[in-house]
Amino acid sequence: MTTFSELLQKRRAIRDFEDKEVPLKVVEEILQESTLAPSASNNQPCRFAVVQCRKAISNLSNESKANLLRDHKDGKISLKTEYVSLLQDENFNVFYNAPCLIYIAGAKSVGSLDVDVALAAGYIMFSAAARGMGTCWVALGANIRDPRLRAELGLDDNYRIVAPIILGYPRTIPAPPERHAPEILRVITEAR
Repeated sequence: MTTFSELLQKRRAIRDFEDKEVPLKVVEEILQESTLAPSASNNQPCRFAVVQCRKAISNLSNESKANLLRDHKDGKISLKTEYVSLLQDENFNVFYNAPCLIYIAGAKSVGSLDVDVALAAGYIMFSAAARGMGTCWVALGANIRDPRLRAELGLDDNYRIVAPIILGYPRTIPAPPERHAPEILRVITEAR
């Protein structure tokens, strides 16, 4: 059995997957484990949309790319030059052709939504890593505005997508990048 410390070291952002489907039962197990994540006031605001159709994932990628490029052109957002080039490439799939995509969303009215979703996403990532799978949070894929696509995902106008997570079996697991030591600003102890 993998120790928690080993699991922390094993989890990596994966962007290259085997051509192997993820069984829905396994996705459901991972999502069930994600519900163990803490949330503000135990509100449990996270809602999930699972996409296991590569054509649908490609369509969602194209929708998000078009919206990002439009927002960049209109001055609503500023994208790095390398992102603009990638997003303009019709062959680039923001979801890296992963076999499974999980959108984590929640009601726009929840003030703690970003933090609550981030915690659930972390649990998804560790749960997947414990099963030998890889994940990556792909922020470029959150810009889904087409009402038809949102309806297919079960997301009405009251929901905001926070975390698109791709899931699959990694071709390789990259070496961990160098990590800096924690920058502890101050330690306050009992006065003596």
